[in-house]
Amino acid sequence: MTSLSPSELSILLLEPSETQRKIIITRLQQEGVTSIQTAATIAEAKQIIQRHKPDLIASALHFVDGEATELLQYIKSTPSLSDIQFMLVSSECRREQLEIFRQSGVVAILPKPFNADHLATALNSTIDFLSNDEMDLSHFDVHNIRVLVVDDSRMARNVIKRTISNLGMQLITEAVDGEQAINLMKENMYDLVITDYNMPSVDGLALTQYIRNHSQQSHIPILMVSSEANDTHLSNVFSAGVNALCDKPFEPQLVKKILYQLLEE
Repeated sequence: MTSLSPSELSILLLEPSETQRKIIITRLQQEGVTSIQTAATIAEAKQIIQRHKPDLIASALHFVDGEATELLQYIKSTPSLSDIQFMLVSSECRREQLEIFRQSGVVAILPKPFNADHLATALNSTIDFLSNDEMDLSHFDVHNIRVLVVDDSRMARNVIKRTISNLGMQLITEAVDGEQAINLMKENMYDLVITDYNMPSVDGLALTQYIRNHSQQSHIPILMVSSEANDTHLSNVFSAGVNALCDKPFEPQLVKKILYQLLEE
């Protein structure tokens, strides 16, 4: 396993309030982070990123020259920057405002104010995303596990692929929705399906129902990744046959634990 410690992380803190910057810097230092750059605007952040690519951006939501979504889209759409992890620190609690961040694969969404546990979890998730920690399975060679990743968000698929690649999985097929996944499953065999819940055309629930009731791979493990908060919907997916559910944004160590449970049964 190749791993890092918080002291080895390079962080860009993007926060318009000088007071908030000081508070967050103190919290980061308490967690052992020593390499911290700061910016107060989106434009300033982009200039810093071009000079020195950080491991993690910790960003507020609103700035005088734009929104954090603009910077997130910028780094995710630039190949040389796409492996930068992104953490939102915001007092925003409206789900619809945060959904784009959940779907984009941010490493964490921290409230203002956040506590030490919130921050430690986010830093550990960042380290996990940047580390290689192959799974040692009893019944499979992890390199030969055939995984079907289903999500209508390219950025979300990339996050899932990176997470499971770090665990040693190399045979990864992508589908943009449940309809494409069904067509792929008619022609190919897989060992694991990781699917989003909310998708156009055929969603995660319908895909699960197809797999369990109509496919030749009815016993395949299904991990659903979702930002869905509706208890009825979640109950329906378990009733349909989903084996495990993981929130967006998800923690790599939790994904690893779930996959061990699914693949070692």
